[in-house]
Amino acid sequence: MTTDTAPATDRSFLFVLGSSRADGNTELLARTAAAQLPAGTPQRWVDLNTLPLPDFQDGRHETDDWPVGEAEEELRRATLEATDIVLATPLYWYTVSAQTKRYLDYWSGWLTAPGSDFKRRMAGRTLWGVTVMADDDESVADGLVTTLNNSAAYLRMRFGGVLLGNGSRPGQVRDDERAMIRAKTFFQGETPLALFPSERNA
Repeated sequence: MTTDTAPATDRSFLFVLGSSRADGNTELLARTAAAQLPAGTPQRWVDLNTLPLPDFQDGRHETDDWPVGEAEEELRRATLEATDIVLATPLYWYTVSAQTKRYLDYWSGWLTAPGSDFKRRMAGRTLWGVTVMADDDESVADGLVTTLNNSAAYLRMRFGGVLLGNGSRPGQVRDDERAMIRAKTFFQGETPLALFPSERNA
């Protein structure tokens, strides 16, 4: 887990890298967008692929406490300290990567952890997504977008949307001119309160 320190601002970003490949296209696109943030905006980058985090075990209905490891506690603190959480995950089988899904599964445990008050503390923060895929048809990422939107809606978070890019070979996303242009203003976009489809149609 690495931290870039900077003077305090009213926003702080946690970038969660969920790729199985280091320095992949999704990370490249996320760093391109992050470079456009105002000077002094705190950024913390977490690579889930290198974090010693075991698979999540749901112990909500068990009597024994699930032991909290150092990596999990550090990740929980980083999540709660950020105003903006960016999930940078390639599109794997039309949704988030296994590493990213495991991170979200840990949110389930933090919801019920004694004294965490995770749901209340996450409300009002902003969730973003960055993903690169091999398909030119961006609609194939709809499942990923729905996963992130509904996760944000459940916690009453804001949702900044998903920055989409195209690429397969290392560095290929640089050739996606539209994605590179979008990255320059992505984090300046509106962040409405996330809503479930039933709430939008009410």
